[in-house]
Amino acid sequence: MLSYQHIYHAGNLADVHKHSLLAWMLDYLIRRDKPVSYIETHAGRALYDLSAEEAVKTGEADSGIVRARSWFSDDHPYIRSLRQTTELHGETAYPGSPLIAVQRLRHSDTITLAELHPTEHLNLELALPTATCRRTDGFAMAHSMLPPTPRRGLMLIDPSYEIKDDYQTIPGQIKKYARAWNVGTIVLWYPILTSGAHHSMLNSLENNHPDAFRHEVRFPPARPGHGMIGSGLFVIRPPFGLAGEAAKLKTRFDALS
Repeated sequence: MLSYQHIYHAGNLADVHKHSLLAWMLDYLIRRDKPVSYIETHAGRALYDLSAEEAVKTGEADSGIVRARSWFSDDHPYIRSLRQTTELHGETAYPGSPLIAVQRLRHSDTITLAELHPTEHLNLELALPTATCRRTDGFAMAHSMLPPTPRRGLMLIDPSYEIKDDYQTIPGQIKKYARAWNVGTIVLWYPILTSGAHHSMLNSLENNHPDAFRHEVRFPPARPGHGMIGSGLFVIRPPFGLAGEAAKLKTRFDALS
C-alpha cells in the first residue's frame, strides 16, 4: 500500500501538465495581498534528482520536462520554479508540487503537507523545513483542518491510485471538502488510463460539482504497454483565467507525435 515512489516518474508529461497549471494558479492567488492556505494530501518528497537511477531507468523525464520546457516563456511561474530549483540544487534537480508551492507562495501564507510513506516523508521534511509536514493519511488530515486559516487558498489532491478503492471513495471525500471549505479551490489530479478505471470517478465528480473545471491532455504511453495515456485535473472553484491558460497548454500536448 506504500510502494509508490514518484522518483520513477518525476518530470514526466503528467507532471508538466499538473505542475505548470498549479504554479499558474498559485501565482494567481497571490496577486491579492491577503494570505492563503495551501494544503496537499499526497506530497511525495518535494525534490527529485532526474539523474537518479530510478528516474533514468524509466526515462520519463526525457519525454516530459526535458522536451516540454521550451513550451513556456521565461517568466512563466513554472519556469521560474524550475530555474530556482536548478540554481539551488543542480541542473538535474526537479521540483515536486510541494516545492513549487513553497517557491511561489509568501512568508505570510500557510503550507500544510501530508505524506504517509516513511522515506518520502523524511525527504519531504529535509527538503522543506519551513512547511508543516505531517506523516499521516492525507484524506483524514484534510477533513481535520477544513476550513483552514487563512480561508483563501488551494488544496491539491494527488494520490498514487495504488489503492484501487480511491476511484470509488474520492468523490465522496471531495464532496465533504467542498462543503466544509466553501471558498477554497480544490484540485484533483487523476490519470487517464487505457483501462477506463477513472471514468466512474469522473462521472460522480461531475454530478456532484457541475460548475467545476475539468481539463485533460493526452500523450503517448511512456513505454509499450504502459496504461497511462493522459493526465487530468478536476478543479472546484477554478481561478479566473485558468481555462485560457489550460487551453494554451493543451495545444502543445495535441502537437505531440
